[in-house]
Amino acid sequence: MKNLILIAISLFTIGNVNASEGIYTFQNNTSAFEFRKIANNSFAVGEKLTYILHYGFIDAGRATLEVEECDKKINGRKLVHVIGKGESLGAFNWFFKVQDRYETYLDAEGMFPWMFIRRVHEGGYEISQDYTFYQHKKEVSDGKKKFNVPHNIQDMISSYYYARTLDFSNAKIGDLFEFNTFMDGEIFPLKIKYLGKETIKIRKGKYQCIKFCPVVQTGRIFKTEEDLQVWISDDENKIPLLAKANILFGSIKMELTKHEGVKNPISKIK
Repeated sequence: MKNLILIAISLFTIGNVNASEGIYTFQNNTSAFEFRKIANNSFAVGEKLTYILHYGFIDAGRATLEVEECDKKINGRKLVHVIGKGESLGAFNWFFKVQDRYETYLDAEGMFPWMFIRRVHEGGYEISQDYTFYQHKKEVSDGKKKFNVPHNIQDMISSYYYARTLDFSNAKIGDLFEFNTFMDGEIFPLKIKYLGKETIKIRKGKYQCIKFCPVVQTGRIFKTEEDLQVWISDDENKIPLLAKANILFGSIKMELTKHEGVKNPISKIK
């Protein structure tokens, strides 16, 4: 399951559910804690990214990620509300219909989540998760059980946005970037390997990119550790433009088809 989740994160497959008011009540009653601050020049409220998922030569799904304003605060800290949606397309709806929804309430300064909501409907497989992150206590609660976690732990969606704030300007080929993500009640270390720069061509045109390889476990899904590769725009936005996964039962590709409200000029080659 974790390998499939990693595919979802790295291919930016993602989801609108109303968050519980409890997060604001309980978190704001906590004692003072010195939270980290991370400079973010990569995305802002109003950004919306749309992707198409290909299975072989077939357009199998569509995914969107949208950054919205949030009028709530926790400990006086501003939140950003990110909504993701994933759905199957065309003939895939007949035998494996997908309607997935994900949300994260992201700390605008610390780039870590306070709440994560997940609603998965994939064929007959369903998941409903609500996680509250008590970053100052190093705890995550699912409403029934509490889990001990490291400071600044990420969720499935916040991982994507936090990774976009990382500085790759001095990266060398083979360098590893690692951070922890909380998934399905467990801490999962997410590692990405820097592979250099490349020019790629997708439906929207040609782009100068930085190439990465999320390090994956071999066996059930992947043959080698580098069977999953991601290209992000070589600019301040660091937008994932293309991802390819060679898996044991075929190949998957996801590419950006539309972007709105990006914060900086994008590295498109005219």
